[in-house]
Amino acid sequence: MEDFQHPAPSIPIHDSLPHARLTFIERYGISPIVFGFLVLIVVFLLYQIVGGVITFLFFGIKPTPDNVVGYRMATGLGQIFLLLVPTIFLARFVSLKPSQFMRLKFPELHTLIPTIVGIFSLQQMLQIYLAVQEKIPLPESIQTQLRQIKELIEEVYKVLVSSNSLPELFYVILIVAFIPAIAEELFFRGLVQRSFEQGLSPVKGLLLTSLIFGAYHLNPTSFVPLAALGVYLGYLVLRSQSVWLSAFAHFCNNAFACVAVYLSKNDDYIVTGDPEEMSAVLLLGTFVSFGVIFFFSTYYFIQVTKPINLPHTSIVQAPS
Repeated sequence: MEDFQHPAPSIPIHDSLPHARLTFIERYGISPIVFGFLVLIVVFLLYQIVGGVITFLFFGIKPTPDNVVGYRMATGLGQIFLLLVPTIFLARFVSLKPSQFMRLKFPELHTLIPTIVGIFSLQQMLQIYLAVQEKIPLPESIQTQLRQIKELIEEVYKVLVSSNSLPELFYVILIVAFIPAIAEELFFRGLVQRSFEQGLSPVKGLLLTSLIFGAYHLNPTSFVPLAALGVYLGYLVLRSQSVWLSAFAHFCNNAFACVAVYLSKNDDYIVTGDPEEMSAVLLLGTFVSFGVIFFFSTYYFIQVTKPINLPHTSIVQAPS
């Protein structure tokens, strides 16, 4: 990430543009970092708490084959109305040009192939990491709690993504891959990471957002893989200056898992097989192999995108 420069000290907007319109956060002296945490709290309450309570009241505590249709509908609607819509609304508090602020430009077509290869190889590496993580010795009480959490999450996940026909598979991909890719990327990489970048630096904003992205899913056993995925998605946005590229990668990551389950594979193990059944030597060899693929796909992605220097620019832009 050496192409990204720390922003220069900001010039007070009131001194540089005395007659410019001010954003909400500048009018009230709210720093972009504080704003980023505020929107995280607001959306967490809306999506995780309000959405969770509504889903529980209508469809029960967890999805089953009997209520999975309602659960999928609630999941999709929750992503749209409790995550995506608030994101679009809140973006207007931090910028007079929210589409530009959130980097809503379409990526170059030649960046899509290395992105597909990169996200697929990273996914396989992270599955192997999870298998190795399982072998880390922990106190029995902690291991028991983590095992219970993991089993509950896996049970819920498999009910939601399982499909018995191609039409159902396409519907599952819509709910589990397409809608979350757009809603979560516009929120995390488009609004939150961009806000943190304004108050910190591009790299620090990326790292902070990635850690929060890992914790936001409320899955302690997958925190490290989710955070690592967040770093990759954040880098795609920084390098390409397009949040749609990270949304595309996010969609591919989730869609691969849906197809894997449809093909009666175990989660995302499309190529590697189940890491828990592989020897240590085979695990290492597979991890290194996909690591090489990931390295070259990322190297190619860097070569076909221009280096980006990010000098400080005020959130407020003078009206044209």
